[in-house]
Amino acid sequence: MELQLSTPALLFSAITLLMLAFTNRFLAIATLIRGLHKNYLKEPDQEIIVEQIHNLRRRLTLIKNMQLFGVFSFLMCVICMFLLFQGYTSAANWVFVASMISLLISLGISLVEIQISTKALNLELSDMEDIFEKRKSSLDAFFRLDQKKE
Repeated sequence: MELQLSTPALLFSAITLLMLAFTNRFLAIATLIRGLHKNYLKEPDQEIIVEQIHNLRRRLTLIKNMQLFGVFSFLMCVICMFLLFQGYTSAANWVFVASMISLLISLGISLVEIQISTKALNLELSDMEDIFEKRKSSLDAFFRLDQKKE
């Protein structure tokens, strides 16, 4: 199979959209960190705030790495297109493989970050579980964590 110039060009829009999503996640986390920092200064002994800050630090590192590999993938796509344009198809194939691997790593890190994000939301909801257990709703069958027979 021969790599054509249009193949790496197709990745441009996908990588650009991913980078936009990663940047939005970064901005959302930056806002959360600023808010939690204000809450921490008011109540430094509150354990949930300290846990959330620790969680956000890990997520921030993951998002930085997601963006790094995404940018590297984008760069490799540009180099691949240049090599194809110059007629170096063998080198272009290897650069395209590097671009795809970098994109795959970026998506894998994104998956880990989503898992940590979900854990953070569960941590935030943990202090409301008592209220949730006491109320009755027709949607309880869908949203209860564990089905207890009463």
